[in-house]
Amino acid sequence: MCELYSKQDTLALRSKHIGPSCKVFFAADPVKIVRAQRQYMFDEKGERYLDCINNVAHVGHCHPEVVRAALKQMELLNTNSRFLHDNIVEYAKRLSATLPEKLSVCYFTNSGSEANDLALRLARQFRGHQDVITLDHAYHGHLSSLIDISPYKFRKGKDVKKEFVHVAAAPDIYRGKYREDHADPAGAYAGEVKKIIEEAHSSGRKIAAFIAESMQSCGGQIIPPAGYFQKVAEYVRGAGGVFIADEVQVGFGRAGKHFWSFQMHGEDFVPDIVTMGKPMGNGHPVACVVTTKEIAEAFSSSGMEYFNTYGGNPVSSAVGLAVLEVIENEDLQGNATRVGMYLTELLNRQKAKHALIGDVRGVGLFIGVDLVKDPQKRTPATAEAQHVIYKMKENRVLLSADGPHRNVLKIKPPMCFTEEDAKFMVDQLDGILTGLEEAIGAQTESVVPENIPCRTKMPKEAPSELLSDGSPDPKENPGQKRNRLCANKPPLLSKRLKT
Repeated sequence: MCELYSKQDTLALRSKHIGPSCKVFFAADPVKIVRAQRQYMFDEKGERYLDCINNVAHVGHCHPEVVRAALKQMELLNTNSRFLHDNIVEYAKRLSATLPEKLSVCYFTNSGSEANDLALRLARQFRGHQDVITLDHAYHGHLSSLIDISPYKFRKGKDVKKEFVHVAAAPDIYRGKYREDHADPAGAYAGEVKKIIEEAHSSGRKIAAFIAESMQSCGGQIIPPAGYFQKVAEYVRGAGGVFIADEVQVGFGRAGKHFWSFQMHGEDFVPDIVTMGKPMGNGHPVACVVTTKEIAEAFSSSGMEYFNTYGGNPVSSAVGLAVLEVIENEDLQGNATRVGMYLTELLNRQKAKHALIGDVRGVGLFIGVDLVKDPQKRTPATAEAQHVIYKMKENRVLLSADGPHRNVLKIKPPMCFTEEDAKFMVDQLDGILTGLEEAIGAQTESVVPENIPCRTKMPKEAPSELLSDGSPDPKENPGQKRNRLCANKPPLLSKRLKT
């Protein structure tokens, strides 16, 4: 393995030269990755890890066809997009062919953040409105304009919600205001958006856009109920706004049966603007905004030229085209459907076995496992989730936990993930949950009355003390402190919850 520095020296140099707000996975015990291939990553010792985190390496790490396309074009020409070149128009044509007919005009950028920022500009120029409706716990990028509309970020910092930002409840039917037993959760959650619009109008404000991920990722792998987007689009367009579908994390076939995740909501729903990024270049920085001719012409009428030096450059376009080819030639969309269904089935079996699993939800290879202390109260099991992801890492499986309570295991692997990989991952999870439940007394067969202290001794390998936000304290040695998880045994899960 090729290393410039030992792991200890790399950590020291990172601490010295990289901004302290730039965090790494598994901060208490980071993994040093030196190479990767397909769905596997390798550390400096040659240890292999199954990658269940990387939705960036969409068609598999270092896919030879993508690498070859980049090298071939890089040897020939790479320049800015003001020069006439076939790659950018061919890529735009191919992308447009995957979308509904009215979405036909492309603006290429370098990242999902750039794409979402540009989408806001398009929306505001269209009708001259300024206000944006976003979902609670949403994350749309790291630019200032996007932190403003990302409660996932601004609620954690010192920033306050801007007057032009309106936050609607996330359409979460497991943990939200309107749950799976509600007669019409889609209508109820859409009604919250309608109310926001009415209140904004009463204050003299005008809605420019509603923006949402087609499936909310950082918010905890939330799948909106059927009909929600249609109703929201109706209300937003009635107010003179546009609907922005953020596909940065969930596009390009990850949903399995549909190339774009918004398409699973039905043919009668078409966004006005779609943004895309992460998986487009399989690790190469390329992103895009696709919109209608009407919105594009309104943006052009401002008189301000839009120019992005590297957006859509010949190399980026060649890489993007290669990714599309691999998705089609290797039937990765079909693989996401087949393996995703198999993985979901395996996880639901674990849900029936382990009281710590409150919900399994997802589509294709975008799945969330909601860990709970009490399946009836649905109390988030934040510390337990952190314990699980560290133990999974020890077992050579890379997972992350997210959501408002950091208790949802996020599964979004490269699209070449196999049924064997799914079985291996779930087997490791089963063993870890079994050990954890035994350790904290959370046996699914029994119930401990409330207010009875837990006297179970934690295993030596439990993770270090957790901070209030659920993140391990990097200042502590994991071996110095034991995780003080001590919870009452949850009652038996009496019925299978709908997902």
